[in-house]
Amino acid sequence: MKTTPQDLGYGVHLIDLEEGGELGRTAAYIVRGESKTALFEVGSSHAAQNILDSLDVLGIKPEEIDYVIVTHIHLDHSGGVGYILPNFPNATVLCHPRAARHLIDPTRLIAGASAVYGDDLERIFGKILPVAEERVRAMEDGEALDLGGRTLTFYDSPGHARHHCSIHDSGSQGIFTGDTVSIRYVPELTGWDFTCLFPSTSPSEFDREAVFRTVEKLRALNPERIYHTHFGATEPASYAFERTLRTVADYDDFAREMFRPGLPWEDLAERIREYIRTDLAAHGHHVHDLSGIELDIRLNAQGLLFVLEKEHAKKQQG
Repeated sequence: MKTTPQDLGYGVHLIDLEEGGELGRTAAYIVRGESKTALFEVGSSHAAQNILDSLDVLGIKPEEIDYVIVTHIHLDHSGGVGYILPNFPNATVLCHPRAARHLIDPTRLIAGASAVYGDDLERIFGKILPVAEERVRAMEDGEALDLGGRTLTFYDSPGHARHHCSIHDSGSQGIFTGDTVSIRYVPELTGWDFTCLFPSTSPSEFDREAVFRTVEKLRALNPERIYHTHFGATEPASYAFERTLRTVADYDDFAREMFRPGLPWEDLAERIREYIRTDLAAHGHHVHDLSGIELDIRLNAQGLLFVLEKEHAKKQQG
């Protein structure tokens, strides 16, 4: 463990999961109430030891974890749930109703990921193990949970994925938004001397209109801050909402302008790079090296094209 847990105030601690050996890419969060403790996100199974070491630093025993909460089932958020859960004998896994069956039986999840990552799947994400059904609880839209002195309320929040939930925490007046309200890029990851937000449009369920509806739904809660899984807190929350609405619209607009059947994703990735450099320059940041976010650029290009190819095929079918 290269980093120690960060105290963000309001009873919230950030754990850098150091996924892929990279700092500032993926975070887990510890939220402590007066009677219950929750762990948000676990990353892949490679991150398990980092989480356990961080809990030790915080003086939290594994048996004191009451809830393990995952915003959605993409492997960089929940791939390690089944692996780490035996360390938390009293914990219940909380997730979106659409996610529960995939945690209990990850066969389809593994098959889909294998199609993308091939033989590199286990190297990247480690072991993906099932979670016992009795330890999984699906949280409906608007359902609340009392931690003692603070309440967690779960909200259906599609846009990045249909199986995505966001969680409002009354203790911090913050929302844990997973990947729905942009990615927060920090200097530890990028090597830049500033922080910035860009959207995630990765495969296969990006939906521009759903993002817009989710942002409006979460904005109506009047939160003060956003806790991103990638990475850290944005304050005020209004900035994350406004930034997400604008950049998602821009990404979708230029992807549609460029689209033709069979368009190589590399062409769209280059357009995304151009957009990012132009956008940052408009804010006084002249950046040429995008290597720290190249993985996301590729995934975003592929996700946008997946949606447009699907729409095109549907039109062709009449």
